[in-house]
Amino acid sequence: MKKLLAPLVLLAFATGLYIVQAADKAVSPLRVLIVAGGCCHEYDKQHMALKEGIEARLNAVVDVAYNPDKTTKATFEIYKSKDWAKDFDVIIHDECSADVTDPAYVANILNAHKAGIPAVNLHCAMHSYRWGNFKEPVKAGADNAGWYEMLGLQSTGHGPQEPIEISFTAKDHPITQGLENWTTIKEELYNNVQILTGKALASGKQMVKPKVKKGETADPNAKATEANSVVVWTNEFGPNKTRIFSTTIGHNTATVSDERYQKLITRAILWTTGKLDDNGKPAEGYAK
Repeated sequence: MKKLLAPLVLLAFATGLYIVQAADKAVSPLRVLIVAGGCCHEYDKQHMALKEGIEARLNAVVDVAYNPDKTTKATFEIYKSKDWAKDFDVIIHDECSADVTDPAYVANILNAHKAGIPAVNLHCAMHSYRWGNFKEPVKAGADNAGWYEMLGLQSTGHGPQEPIEISFTAKDHPITQGLENWTTIKEELYNNVQILTGKALASGKQMVKPKVKKGETADPNAKATEANSVVVWTNEFGPNKTRIFSTTIGHNTATVSDERYQKLITRAILWTTGKLDDNGKPAEGYAK
């Protein structure tokens, strides 16, 4: 009987040890909030494409604050709370609210990021929350500089929808390792008024034909000119050097759904939350 009990005791001990070790290795899913809505884009479709794409690729739970308001004055109820970001590991700003100009409202958004909540900013987020003479380079600390300082780059407009050649210029960054250059479908190339504290990861090149005035016929022999801008970058914001990622790509739903775009965004989420090492490898338990 004693001979039988000994192996059973060892088996029970080993099983218990395995369970403890397994519990130690278990990780909580990342909590992601997508804020989406406003002018000029299919946010009803795009927030779903992002949510499904992120949850399919990462150990993450994605919540969405979606406002169907299609104007440039779309606001979001969640931002009205002082601790609006406390339940999340990262915020995806995918709103287009160019004419929301209440400094207190915007400051409340920024305060969460100053306090250490990372952000992933997509496309028209770069043209949101702007006032004053925003088409000119803002000055550090100015009343209308806060949003641009979080982004790390100031952009105010874009050209026509034409394909953009994306070239990853910082190939050794954890986010970009393993990513291949690619050419989008017709997309908008956002301008760079000034690069503040952002660090460029990719540039975009677009061939643009001369504008044709209303009522005039386009010259079939007119040559296109080359336009170039930074289209992917990172930043550190505030006293905590909060990690910020931004890309101006993502006007069309087909682009947002593209495997290459989704891979870029999910790697950005991992990097901003500290789940991507210097070699571009996701932390154990976070990538699917």
